[in-house]
Amino acid sequence: MTEDKARVKIVSDRTLSNEWTKLSSYDIDYRDSRGETHRLRREIYHRTPAACILLYDVKRETVVLVRQFRLAACLEGHAGWMIEVPAGLLDGEQPEEAIRREAMEETGYRVRGVRFLFKAMTAPGAITEIVHFFAASVDTSDRIASGGGLASEHEDIEVLEVPLVDAMRMVETGEIFDAKTIMLLQWAMLNRESLEG
Repeated sequence: MTEDKARVKIVSDRTLSNEWTKLSSYDIDYRDSRGETHRLRREIYHRTPAACILLYDVKRETVVLVRQFRLAACLEGHAGWMIEVPAGLLDGEQPEEAIRREAMEETGYRVRGVRFLFKAMTAPGAITEIVHFFAASVDTSDRIASGGGLASEHEDIEVLEVPLVDAMRMVETGEIFDAKTIMLLQWAMLNRESLEG
């Protein structure tokens, strides 16, 4: 690992934007596997860590998803309202603490037993964000608020309860195309027995 880091030297970095989040431009000297050094320019979008959760109702075999507006999807020619698992930034909290808060804010579900699954970088070629993935079983008694997000953050979130098999069909048809959601739905399909136990 130390040897790998020695192959890259940051020559310069400058901030291009520092509003909602920071965008930087880097010049790096990169030594390839043949020992040749190349000067490369890369732009990196600095994102703070985040967490997401699959809420699964074992009795009804449903997952709790949310639909909200995403500008990036809109700019790529989609309607802009994406179906996703509940998620959010850690905002200085530990991942499990943050995802409990986000689940309540977005869906109104009180999350009891939380299971950490894995963490992943969603777009390591350009974004620093690391997402922590969780799962939790819920039932109808756990929905103690309406959800919908925080008005102070102008969130306008629709809560959906979808049979797991239907959610997987929505991935196949392209109705669900958010990476973290696809990862958690696939995990659920592979681990249904452990969810039910």
